[in-house]
Amino acid sequence: MTTNFAFARPMYVMLKPAGSLCNLRCKYCYYLEKDKLYKQCKNHVISDELLEKFIKEYIEAQTTPQVLFTWHGGETLMRPISFYKRALELQRIYGRGRQIDNCIQTNGTLLTDEWCQFFKDNNFLVGVSIDGPQEFHDEYRRTATNKPTFVKVMNGINLLNKHGVEWNALAVVNDYNADYPLEFYRFFKQIGCKYIQFSPIVERVVKREDGLTLAPGMQGGDAGLADFSITPEQWGNFLCTIFDEWVHNDVGEYFVQLFDATLANWVGQAPGVCILAEECGHAGVMEFNGDVYSCDHFVYPEHLLGNLHTKTITEMMYSDQQNKFAKMKKQMLPQQCKECKFLFACHGECPKNRFLNDKYGNYGLNYLCKGYRQFFEHVEPYMNFMKRELENHRAPANVMKQIFV
Repeated sequence: MTTNFAFARPMYVMLKPAGSLCNLRCKYCYYLEKDKLYKQCKNHVISDELLEKFIKEYIEAQTTPQVLFTWHGGETLMRPISFYKRALELQRIYGRGRQIDNCIQTNGTLLTDEWCQFFKDNNFLVGVSIDGPQEFHDEYRRTATNKPTFVKVMNGINLLNKHGVEWNALAVVNDYNADYPLEFYRFFKQIGCKYIQFSPIVERVVKREDGLTLAPGMQGGDAGLADFSITPEQWGNFLCTIFDEWVHNDVGEYFVQLFDATLANWVGQAPGVCILAEECGHAGVMEFNGDVYSCDHFVYPEHLLGNLHTKTITEMMYSDQQNKFAKMKKQMLPQQCKECKFLFACHGECPKNRFLNDKYGNYGLNYLCKGYRQFFEHVEPYMNFMKRELENHRAPANVMKQIFV
């Protein structure tokens, strides 16, 4: 098969090499329960044969000279280093000189000197899940025996720093830590984390026939919010408070993914994060057995695109089903969103969070809409200024010298 450069839309497939297997039992985790989809399988790890097939097809499916592999879980380090060494070998075989990068997400508790040296030697970007200072982190991120994990995660981060591994933080914002935005943000600066992704936790609890208990977005029905979910008001206050500190002190030195994505939308560029993009559907996920789903947050039977044993990655990711999923985000916007002056900035955010009625009674308003609107109204003058700086080939960091009343 030759690479087809006719497709303009980028395509990524996140690989779950150990499915939902994890050594932790974080209370808010949306992925642990996915093992219920594979009760018949005793071994939830990808086979060597399937790994090779995935790497070969994934490289062939790319439309650019650069190829990004994303390893996700569950917990990715439940697979040994030998597994990833084999993956790198296959990447070299099938890459044929193309630039291949790897990023891996981990909870950090299993990191060792050996792991960190491996990541350094092979230029892995490591994402570490950590929810701020110890009190905040240990509230929900605990082991199966309900033991705290903060100390182990920090030990892992110290090892990454020791070996000079590039890493960033994925921080879940929940009902508890959202009320302490400055303590939260300053913690990451204190530990030298330059790149931070804040992810608001919003989950609805239902009872499905397939045994899953979380509700996918854009579906009605009876569903209550999980108690760890953030409120729209908390999210808005959290973002505005951190933004004020960042925009006066840290622009160009610390990078908050949501702020960068907002500025990208402000200047008409691709935001680099799917939740604020006009369409989704270009980032699928493959489970350990070859099942490919539309999105990491839509791993449900109704969003199964097929299996790698019987369909190619290209067939699944550019299928009518996936194209329909991608366009759903734009086509199913309620009237209130279509009238909003900030539609360009959020595009309705993630479909998984769109389960409210808008002011006209139309279903599909994002649960976090009120918080996002507060944030966009707050940052508008700063974003306008940074946009002008970019248009005039000047640094957006000049915003720190300005005073906005």
